[in-house]
Amino acid sequence: MTAKHLLFELGSEELPPKTLVALSQALMANICQRLTEAELPFSDCKAYATPRRLAVLIENLSSQQPDKTVEKRGPAIQAAYTPDGKPSKAAEGFAASCGTVFEKLERLKNDKGEWLVFNQAVTGQPTEQLIPDIIRQSIAALPIAKRMRWGNFATEFVRPVHWTVLMYGDAIINCEILGLKTGNQTHGHRFHAPQTITINQPEQYADALYRQGKVIADIEQRKAIIKEKAQQAAAAVQGIAHIEDDLLEEIAALNEWPVPVTGGFDPRFLELPAEVLITTMQSNQKYFPVKNSSGALMPYFITFSNIESTRPESIKHGNERVITPRLTDAEFFWKQDRKKPLQERVDSLANIVFQNKLGTLAEKNQRVINLAENIAKELNADVASAKRAALLAKADLLTNMVNEFDNLQGIMGRYYALADGEPTAVAEAIEQHYYPKQSGGPTPASLTGQVVALADKTDTLCGIFSAGLISTGDKDPYALRRAALGILRIIIENENNLDVLSLINDALAQYTHSFDRTETGKQVAEFIFDRLRGYCLDKGFLPDEFEAVMTVNPTRPLDFMKRLLAVKAFRQLQEAESLAAANKRIRNILKKSETAPAANIGNLVEDEEKQLLAIAQQAANDIQPFLATRDYQAVLLRLSQTEPAVNAFFDKVMVMCDDLDLRARRLALLNLLSEQFLKVADISKLQS
Repeated sequence: MTAKHLLFELGSEELPPKTLVALSQALMANICQRLTEAELPFSDCKAYATPRRLAVLIENLSSQQPDKTVEKRGPAIQAAYTPDGKPSKAAEGFAASCGTVFEKLERLKNDKGEWLVFNQAVTGQPTEQLIPDIIRQSIAALPIAKRMRWGNFATEFVRPVHWTVLMYGDAIINCEILGLKTGNQTHGHRFHAPQTITINQPEQYADALYRQGKVIADIEQRKAIIKEKAQQAAAAVQGIAHIEDDLLEEIAALNEWPVPVTGGFDPRFLELPAEVLITTMQSNQKYFPVKNSSGALMPYFITFSNIESTRPESIKHGNERVITPRLTDAEFFWKQDRKKPLQERVDSLANIVFQNKLGTLAEKNQRVINLAENIAKELNADVASAKRAALLAKADLLTNMVNEFDNLQGIMGRYYALADGEPTAVAEAIEQHYYPKQSGGPTPASLTGQVVALADKTDTLCGIFSAGLISTGDKDPYALRRAALGILRIIIENENNLDVLSLINDALAQYTHSFDRTETGKQVAEFIFDRLRGYCLDKGFLPDEFEAVMTVNPTRPLDFMKRLLAVKAFRQLQEAESLAAANKRIRNILKKSETAPAANIGNLVEDEEKQLLAIAQQAANDIQPFLATRDYQAVLLRLSQTEPAVNAFFDKVMVMCDDLDLRARRLALLNLLSEQFLKVADISKLQS
């Protein structure tokens, strides 16, 4: 079979820039998946995306499905014949369904029985016949929240489409895609090269667009070009471009032929908080801010135009005219907000409903203050600072600046608190109580910030659960998963020795609406430890290691992680597998035995059990100092030394003997040994 390259391109009106990459990757994945399902092998695939097109290049795609034999199984042999040896109706019906006669059926025999079978040779279909439906299905499966129609077409897509290219080798696959006939003609840049461009071979696609159409089809290539040119433009004004990945991707999705333009603004605006300027430039205008070598903002920005203008100065001045009123508004918000201290805004939180059953933000504020006080005492943190930061934490939600730029909540609270003369610890905690803001983001750096963040997240998590609004499936409107993971990360990564159950109980005790406090507490704890499972697996721990620790129900996440590290280290010991198996055997014996372990283990008979008792008692004494300091690795290392005695015991001693008193003493011995391991984890959960 031969192999050729396949090219599909869909040309449209400007696609949504924030979803362009997702659409491009999904289209490629959908096509590749369906090619694989159709048993059409290929060597590689490549996605292209610009504001006006999505394209996929499949390299070395087989020209035909492989021929294969399809086996159809019919009735069992005993049901295939009548008593007089003739074919039964079931057998003849099976033959007819296969398009053949009974005499051409074969037999399949294995250790489970014998059946009639029909082996049908199926010729593989040509690739050209399969591709149109594969493309249509791949487009239909794209993650588009809202599709639109246009003109008189009944077809739907995220934007109106204007042309399609579908080629296999140098030939066009003639069909209709979204109501348009396919061809081999694409279009270049809307202004620089609007004429049609003929693609002669799929592999020439990107090069033809670049040379003839002034279009850089590869979005990753455009991102690299934009990044390089932005830094060059910034260097021209002795600065460094501040480039964030999300904005870089969005700018690449807005431009087919990116051309940098450097603009400036009045230096007086540099008196505003840097985050305000950066947010204004990035969110509103899609500009890259410029910083000096010390990281301070400079009065410049880098924007990108989608054309090579003959009058670049006009583009520069136009952008400068736009940014000035934006910054003027921000300056106005900053000055107006500072006229009223954060303290004076706190009472107005009573006008904002947090959740119907949980009351207003003012009520939430008071709960967070109470929790922060308890947590601060537990962690020996500054109680006064924690309570003050908790009081002011949400006040900036009522400022003009945060109303305009909601992503600055907390950040502006810090600036306004410092302007009001609040202590630095309080101001920093106001910002940090939102941390971590996203997956992998930093946790609060200050202890006061950690306290308030834990209090706020615990109140939100427990409150929403108590109101019966538990997250299900992919839906999580209150970001409960993020809150739970945030609680765990703050505790673990900052080594805060807090008890999760105590946190939950303290939070639930403050709610006045009707709910089952005990059941809700269990649900919240399960939810948090489910997140802990994911956190641990992401850190490289194995599921059975997690289960070994989870079985002993430690309620302090920091302690949980120390046990988990100990189990992982124990697993590397030579004795681990044998002791894990022995503990599993012990747990099973204790569970199934109808005889209770004796209160006194004395008066054992065999030398092996006497030796094991002495070794187990000595180990129990030796591990006490390690348990006191939570040195669980040392505990398991010491207990691993019991392995020879444990093996000897099971080789020589019959636990379930006829003498019930002796049996009870032997069970007590096993229970003593098992309990020492269970002070760290249930190692019987470890799989060999």
